[in-house]
Amino acid sequence: MKPGPFDYIAPAALPEALRLLSDTERDGKVLAGGQSLIPMLNMRLARPELLVDITRIPELDRLGVDADGALRIGASVRQSTVAADPAVRAGWPLLAAAVERIGHPQIRNRGTVCGSLVHHDPAAELPAVALALDARFTVARAGGSRTVPAGDFFRGTFTTDVEPEEIVTEAVVPPLRAGTGWAFRELAQRRGDFAAVGLAVLLRADGAAVGSARLVYCGVGGTPVRVPEAEQALVGREFGAASRSDAARAVGAVLDPPGDVHASARWRREAAEVLLARALTEAWERTT
Repeated sequence: MKPGPFDYIAPAALPEALRLLSDTERDGKVLAGGQSLIPMLNMRLARPELLVDITRIPELDRLGVDADGALRIGASVRQSTVAADPAVRAGWPLLAAAVERIGHPQIRNRGTVCGSLVHHDPAAELPAVALALDARFTVARAGGSRTVPAGDFFRGTFTTDVEPEEIVTEAVVPPLRAGTGWAFRELAQRRGDFAAVGLAVLLRADGAAVGSARLVYCGVGGTPVRVPEAEQALVGREFGAASRSDAARAVGAVLDPPGDVHASARWRREAAEVLLARALTEAWERTT
């Protein structure tokens, strides 16, 4: 199929892009990587009257670490750029590992990190990782901007806290604390497919015990699913088979995943428990 008719504008400055999106006379969409939007246009699932291409705005193509040690990812920074960046791989390896699971190289070479987050497919890797890492987002509109933490950003399937006249200009990821181990695991029918179940894990060691834990799943709900009950089964206890088993039981008791043509709800729940056991061991080994 072919997309419906639309106007295309590629402004060179952010204020101009925001002005265009604030025009209530036309339904506008932001174009960055286009790996989700273009297929939707071709299938006419989206029929905007205006595409605002933000890839020529220099300030949105910045990737770096700020004075506070936080990673800042501009709206037009490609996924492949993030995955290959030495600072990201050293300081935020969970993010780099998750990005490398997205689709195929051709997709990562065009797709943007912020674009995937705003699109918010609940089976995608990056929303779960953003929640695990306590990321926050700068959301701009004509006349001002606001900051939204990841916990408030994802509202439902393909729905985020971004209004039609707004642009997510950057994602900000705080630094990991010393002694934090990580793991990212997922199960998919084929390499490059969306995950039937995925899991991001962060563990911080406190001697032989778990000092803190963050467990966030993708593919098991309409938003990334954090499981505090499983985290509580780990924190303050010596890491081992007993704590892992209790955490897995908590996951099985709490998760209520959907069933679809790719996997049943029961299979997803059992897969989530299996992934957890493997990911916890991997993350704990990395705490040292």
